[in-house]
Amino acid sequence: MSVDFTKTAEPDHTGEPRQAVAQHVPWTKRLASGRVYLGALIVLVWGLGPFYWMVVTALRDPAYTFDNTPWPTHVTFDNFRDAFDTSRGNDFGRALGNSVIIGAATTVVALLIGIMAAYALARLTFRGQYVVSGLILSASMFPVVVLVTPLFQLFTDIGWIGHYQAMIIPNISFVLPMTVYILASFFTELPWELEEAARIDGASRFQAFRLIMLPLAAPAVFTTAILAFIAAVNEYLLARLLSSDSTEPVTVAVARFSGNNPLVQPYTAIMAAGTIVTVPLVIMVLLFQRRIISGLTAGGVKS
Repeated sequence: MSVDFTKTAEPDHTGEPRQAVAQHVPWTKRLASGRVYLGALIVLVWGLGPFYWMVVTALRDPAYTFDNTPWPTHVTFDNFRDAFDTSRGNDFGRALGNSVIIGAATTVVALLIGIMAAYALARLTFRGQYVVSGLILSASMFPVVVLVTPLFQLFTDIGWIGHYQAMIIPNISFVLPMTVYILASFFTELPWELEEAARIDGASRFQAFRLIMLPLAAPAVFTTAILAFIAAVNEYLLARLLSSDSTEPVTVAVARFSGNNPLVQPYTAIMAAGTIVTVPLVIMVLLFQRRIISGLTAGGVKS
């Protein structure tokens, strides 16, 4: 016995079966969809093109540095070894460690201060609340170049030039407004009834914040930590003026790379160093992109 699974058309009001009608997508919708994909492709190429070319150049033999072939040719890994070579005065390994120290210290301090400030702005009501929020946001718009001279003079007077704190403290002031802005938006949308229920059960305000509200803010805190760390590692101008040979981060170290010939710039070694710095950050963002997106969009829509 065979069973026919062919689906027949339903009859209309006259009893005759309707003819199956294929859905027709208007050409305007298809064109709009094509524009979206084309725009995404342009943004992808625009953003990843320089990074791709950096990796390609890092894998090329120095004799073929200016080869325009869009894929790796004359592949060699000697450039990555040259990036860590200290015989010509380059100490890229130490610079990597300095960047981790500066970025980690900046991130930890900015989060400790930013979490409490953002929670206070979101939870407490006081006179001048919006003025304080505006001042914090306006601090992030200050151009770094304006602060170079006063900071250099100040740190020279107190003997901080060439020490880690000369770069960590300015970096904190740069990433702290972003930290407060992201976290305050998230804390505002958290259900405060949970905190009130904890207070009724006998918890103090700090205990309710630490045990109830802070775990709920984990996505936003995680996002802010990544963005603050990347911002601190990428800072160059102040680090170039306030660091010494023993405390310079990778941004300064790569800019001062020297090769065997003082008249020839070691482009392939510089590209290899840039690849070593960039690839871990790219991998970290790709691995945690869901948390980053959820943290950035949290608090953006009122429930």
